[in-house]
Amino acid sequence: MTEPRFGPLISVDSLAALLRGATASPTILDVRWQLTTGVDRDAYLDGHLPGAVLTDLDRQLSAPPGPGGRHPLPAASAFTTAMRSAGVCAERPVVVYDEATAMAAARAWWLLRYFGHPSVAVLDGGLAAWLAAACPVETEVPSSRTGDFVAQPGGMPILDADEATPLAAHGVLLDARAPERYAGFGESVDPVGGHIPGALNRPTSENVDSVGRFHDPGRLRAAFDALGAGDGVPVGTYCGSGITATHEVLALELAGFSAALYPGSWSEWITDPKRPIESTARS
Repeated sequence: MTEPRFGPLISVDSLAALLRGATASPTILDVRWQLTTGVDRDAYLDGHLPGAVLTDLDRQLSAPPGPGGRHPLPAASAFTTAMRSAGVCAERPVVVYDEATAMAAARAWWLLRYFGHPSVAVLDGGLAAWLAAACPVETEVPSSRTGDFVAQPGGMPILDADEATPLAAHGVLLDARAPERYAGFGESVDPVGGHIPGALNRPTSENVDSVGRFHDPGRLRAAFDALGAGDGVPVGTYCGSGITATHEVLALELAGFSAALYPGSWSEWITDPKRPIESTARS
């Protein structure tokens, strides 16, 4: 795994200081997105961090839906094109943010790290924290600029479907979805409810406080330790389609753990009827 030179979180005060500084400011990506409505272009035009470039999670941070799940990883070539069009450069730090909780921004953070960018940080608390600190926003779309980033996969560990079950048996596999989806009750997104056998539930909502800031590393570590993620124990995480599971990877990194992501997650797992499913609703 690539060792970061910057991040994985940045505070509002630290980012504001960087933007006021004499040296080159970081590239900023606005990743506001909702599962049901997609990218929030109107909100971006109403106000965004100075210089921030709107980034579409469905189109720029994912490949089209298919056998690999609802949000497969983009090809390296496609990600290179998307990030260069956003002005991302290999030697310039990148800050990503969403509305508040980093549930979407973490996807951009993870992808940039996976594809080899060494200096990426999530704005802790997102736009809500920025506004609460009375920091400025702008409505102008920044002029286009071309970056030089070249995506090279392998900077973060991943799992595939065949590796998920052994990991659950001999390590810790965390399901980052809400408890009812993990249990198989009231599944509203995917056609089949339940979870990968042996996976433990750790909703990403438990990684942040009431305003969307990550809990301190000690609290996060205690929570993951309680689930069995001790030193030397292999850890993996998944969700519905590989979006919020990146938030879990980020929280685990803050706690001092390196975790592998199952990119296809549940939406890929259920495409093969031979794969086993565990569900409270079935018992």
